[in-house]
Amino acid sequence: MPMTHKTNGLRIALIGPTYPYKGGIAHYTTQLYEHLKQRHTVTFISYKKQYPAWLYPGKTDIDPSKIPIAASKAQRIIDSTNPFTWFKAAYVIVKSKPDILIMPWWVAFWAPVYLIIISLTKIFTKIRILFICHNVVEHESSFWKKMLTSIVLRWGNLFIVHSKEDETNLQAIIRSQQITHTFLPVGTFANQISKISKSEARQILGLTGKKVILFFGFIREYKGLRYLLEAMPSLLKSDPDIFLFIAGEFWNDKKTYTDLIEKLKIGNAVRIVDEYIPNEQVAVYFNATDIVAIPYTSATGSAIIQTAYDFGKPVVATKVGSMLDIVRDGVTGILVETKNATQLASAIASLFKNDTYKKFEENVISIQKTYTWNALIDKIEEIIGYKR
Repeated sequence: MPMTHKTNGLRIALIGPTYPYKGGIAHYTTQLYEHLKQRHTVTFISYKKQYPAWLYPGKTDIDPSKIPIAASKAQRIIDSTNPFTWFKAAYVIVKSKPDILIMPWWVAFWAPVYLIIISLTKIFTKIRILFICHNVVEHESSFWKKMLTSIVLRWGNLFIVHSKEDETNLQAIIRSQQITHTFLPVGTFANQISKISKSEARQILGLTGKKVILFFGFIREYKGLRYLLEAMPSLLKSDPDIFLFIAGEFWNDKKTYTDLIEKLKIGNAVRIVDEYIPNEQVAVYFNATDIVAIPYTSATGSAIIQTAYDFGKPVVATKVGSMLDIVRDGVTGILVETKNATQLASAIASLFKNDTYKKFEENVISIQKTYTWNALIDKIEEIIGYKR
C-alpha cells in the first residue's frame, strides 16, 4: 500500500537494542534509528534489561566503551523478565500512532516479548510490521526455538534479510512475497578511520615489521577459528613474519584454542586479547592489520565484513551466508570453502605475496559508497511504499 508524502515523513516505531548493550545488532539498530530520524518521526523503544545474567553466554552484555554508539533519544522501557514493561511498550507504540513498526529478529528468546507487543498494537492500530532478520534461525537452534520463530515471524507484513540463506530460511517459514534481500551497510566506525595511522596502531600493539591477520569479534565454535589456527603453520613456513591477532571475547572453551596453539607450536605468531573490544579501540586493531579473516563454518550475516570495509581492509572469508553476497571474490577479498585450513592458508598467502592485499584495499575503498546507510533507508522507504 503506497504511502504519500507527509510534512514530517512517516511515523515509525522502532524496537531493538542500543547502548548500554554491546554487539553488532545494538550498533545496527542505533545507526538505523539515527538515519531514519533524519527523514521521519521515529519512536525508538529499547531495553532497560536485556538478558538475565545466567542466560547470557559472555561475561556481560553491557558495553564497556567510553565512546558509545548510542541513540540520542531512546526510551528504555522493555525488561525481558517483566511482562508489565511489554504492555507499557505496546501502549507507547499505540499512542505514537505509527505507520510502521520495525523490529529486529535474531534469537527466539524475544518471542514472548514480541508476541505481546505485536498482538496489542495490532488490536488498537492498523500498523504494519517490518522485521529486519539478522538471523532467521539462530546458530544454536532447536525445535522449540524454530517453532517460536515461526509463530512470531508469521505476524510480519514485510521482511528484510541480509543473505540469500536467510531468504531461503524465511521462505520456508512464511512463504511470503514481501521479503527483500538487501545489504548490511558500512560506516559504523567511519569517524575513527583517520584518527590513527597503521604505523601508530602497530606501535601500540607491538606488531612493527609483521604481516598481520586479524580475527575479530565474539569467539564461538561456528566462527571457525580452529581452521585459521590450523592454517598458520603453513603460512609461517612461507613467511615467518606473518602474525595472527585474535581480538574478542570467548564464548566457548578458550582452552580448546590455546591447546591447539600449543600443539601447532605457533604461540610466537599468535596473540589473543580475550575481551570485548570497546568502540574507541576498534580503529587500533583494524588499522594495524593487513587482512581480516572470517573463516566461519556457518553464518547468515556478519558485521565484521562491514567493519573491515569501513577501514578499507580486504577479507578472506568462507562461502557462507552474506559473505557470498558482500565479498567480491578476487576484488575485495577471497572466498574459500568452509572447514578448509589449506584453502585459508593459500588465500592469505596469495594476498601477502607481492603485497597484493594493497590492490584489494584500493578496491574496498572504491566500493564503500555502495553500502551506505542512506542507501538502506532508501530501500526501506521503497519496501514500505513511501513516496517523497
